[in-house]
Formats: sequence, structure tokens, C-alpha cells
Amino acid sequence: MIRLVAAEETFLNGALHRGYVAEIDAGGIRRLRPRRSDETPDLNVRVLMPAGIDLQVNGAGGVMLNSDTSANGIGHIVATLRRLGTGWVMPTLITCEGERILRAAEAAVDSIGMEGFYGLHIEGPHLNPARKGTHRLDYVRPMDADTLKALEILRRADVPVMLTLAPEVVPAETIRRIADMGVIVSAGHTAATADEVKAGLAAGITCFTHLYNAMPPMTSREPGVVGTAIGSTAYTGMIVDGHHVSWEMAGIAWRARPLADRVFLVSDAMSTIGGPDHFELYGERIEVRDGALVNAAGALAGAHVDLLTCLRNLVVHVGVPLAEAIRAVTIVPANVMGRTAPTLAAGTPPEEFVMLDADLRRVIP
Repeated sequence: MIRLVAAEETFLNGALHRGYVAEIDAGGIRRLRPRRSDETPDLNVRVLMPAGIDLQVNGAGGVMLNSDTSANGIGHIVATLRRLGTGWVMPTLITCEGERILRAAEAAVDSIGMEGFYGLHIEGPHLNPARKGTHRLDYVRPMDADTLKALEILRRADVPVMLTLAPEVVPAETIRRIADMGVIVSAGHTAATADEVKAGLAAGITCFTHLYNAMPPMTSREPGVVGTAIGSTAYTGMIVDGHHVSWEMAGIAWRARPLADRVFLVSDAMSTIGGPDHFELYGERIEVRDGALVNAAGALAGAHVDLLTCLRNLVVHVGVPLAEAIRAVTIVPANVMGRTAPTLAAGTPPEEFVMLDADLRRVIP
């Protein structure tokens, strides 16, 4: 049965437009058109928009990619998040053994063609030990042959891939070699100086992983990673869950960028999204406590949030205009990866569009 949905605003061509209706059935959008004055919709919503792209997802639905490094594991994570309103997912493997990285690369190749699979994010293990966060210290190491081989496997199969590394740990010539493969190189878990960051940018870094987190704060004499990232034209990911970054600091990062559309939202979600409220990582219990994911010591260990909640937080708590926030989960992450942004059109399946109510919460027709 076709239902007529009227949206107060519809996101098309990078902007919000009024006066559209969508004819929707179980197969998705049948038709998108201007609303006629004489018709009564079956459902009124605040926003109709493409589903978002999440470039940093460690797990979902009770599965961590580090624990189930297979195409089945990838498929479970992706399918769980598509049910929750995220259209495209980049499963993320955090610091681990080389053999597991190679296994993840093969699993990603096996996942080519999977609906909603956006590529593989390898976060670590070539990080600064002083800024490892929840990553396991004895797995942190300099660049090695296993990672390079995994990247070659992925790019040979044309799998989109992001690699998070510390620019002070990996030589500039290696960063350049990796970027030349078509890998999106992102700086993260780093204590680099401004000069070291600039050298990394010159070598091919185009992105920063979860801005503010796992990096030292800027000071009056040393902008470091944070200040250099904010002042650059590179892309910056940010976890806007209210735990990783304060609303005020998120707003500063947003407003201080020299170019628009350079900040994108990520969830950094763990297996608790759509799954049990606890899991084990490196043999340590991680649990949801007061809305945050923490280890036994109370330190943050990933995020218990989805992309749509981050979008809502950005608008409601940070004060970012809605159209800009939507671009931060659709157009900007697509630009980061050099891909075409999602759009709304006849034939868009249910998993690839989202409707929001007046409170910017998801409406399920």
C-alpha cells in the first residue's frame, strides 16, 4: 500500500526544501514530488533526508569486528545499523595483530556488493603509545609488512579504506606511499606537534580521526594536532555524543574551520548499539554506564551512540543549522572517501532514507 508522506523540509541537492511529498510503500520511495494543495498526507514529518554514512563503527548488534573478523561479522554490523537508520557503514578494526588485519582485509573483499557496506576503516596499530586510548598497548607498533599487504589487498579489489595512524610514528615517505594507493590516511591517536602534523598533511593525510579525543589539547604556543586540524582544510571526524566532546568544544571546532563542510560526524559505536549493554575487548569488560561506554577504571572505551543521535545533538545542543548537520552525515563523509553522496529519488529503498519528527527523532512509517 502506498502512503503519502509530507515533509516540512526535504534534503535535496545539499539543502533543505519545503513543500515536498513522498509516495512510499514497503519497497521505499516510489515518487518524490511537490505537494498539491488539495491532498491530505497519511503522515506528516519534520524532515525527509537520505540515510547517513558512518565512517567509524567498531561494532553493533552484539558483534565487534575485532571479535568476528569475517564477512558475516561485517554483514551483521552493517545490517544492524541499517535497521537503526544509518544507510552506509564503514566497519572499523582497531589495533590488533597483523594476522587479524589481513583477515579483515579478506573479509572486506568478500563483502564487496553488500548493501550498506562502505569500506573498511583500520584504526591503528601504528599509533602513539602515549595516546592509545582503549587500544591494547602491546599491539601498538611501527608500520609493518602486514598492514601494507592488507592495504594492497583492499585497494587491488577497489575496496574503499581509511587508515588511522599517528604522523609522528609513520615516516612521511610511507604516508605518501599509502596515500598513493588510494587509501584515505587519517591522523589519530597522536601527540604530534604542529610541524609533524603539517608534514603529515603534506605527505598525504587528508583527515583527522575523532577530533579532540586521543590527542593533546592545544596551548598558546603549541597548536598541536587539535589546533592544526581546526586551522587546516583537511576533514575532521567528531563524536558528538556529549561524552567524548563537550557541546562548547564541538561548536568551536565547527565555527573555526576555514572552509565549510569539513567536519563529519561519526558514532565510534561499539557492539552495545542494538545489542547487550556490555562486551569484552582485549579480555576487559566494557559496559554502558550513564549513557557512556566505560572500562573498569571508568575511562571512555568507544561510544554508545548512533549517527542519528549525533546529528540531533549537533543541532539541539551545539546549535548547528539543520542543513549543515545533515551534510555532516551525508555529503561530507562521501567527500572524505571521494564518493558520490546519497540522494533521495524514486527507487530509494527504505534503508537509505530517514524521516525525523519535530524533535529530530526517527519516524518509522
